[in-house]
Amino acid sequence: MIEFSPLRSHPIGRVLLALALMFIVGCAGKTLQYKDDHDRIVRIDQAVESLRKSYVERDRSALEALLLPSGNLDQVQRDIHSDFDTFRDIQLEFSIERILIEGDNIDVFVHWQGQWKRDPAEVGTRQRGHGRLAWVGTQSILLREAQGDLPFGMGTRASLGGDPARGQAKP
Repeated sequence: MIEFSPLRSHPIGRVLLALALMFIVGCAGKTLQYKDDHDRIVRIDQAVESLRKSYVERDRSALEALLLPSGNLDQVQRDIHSDFDTFRDIQLEFSIERILIEGDNIDVFVHWQGQWKRDPAEVGTRQRGHGRLAWVGTQSILLREAQGDLPFGMGTRASLGGDPARGQAKP
């Protein structure tokens, strides 16, 4: 017959408790293995959000600060400024679908949806689409190119009578 003695199990319990505590402390002390990559992805996400926010708030100076001076963005800037002049209320959401990083070059593929109103009383224009925002940088992330079906230039689309099947609301 095996006898279970509290005196014998007590030291084993202490050893098991000590091992469990060492394991917990060891796991809690781990650092991120790819901290620099993580920090860069956070900066990229912040840059995309800054672009969205400056567009929605119609903040020209904040928007200009995000653009690479030698980038291929003249038409995008004209489209954005036209939207600022055309619409009093802009609502826009970006969803990042994928980020590709090759050296200093960053491609961010986004899905977007938004609503543009000339005055608050109207129904406005609703649209959505996909596009690619090409950024550059590691510490400072700047937009160098924009391609695809992006939300910028909605004033031109609305005046051309956009496709109702794409979500344009009728007043």
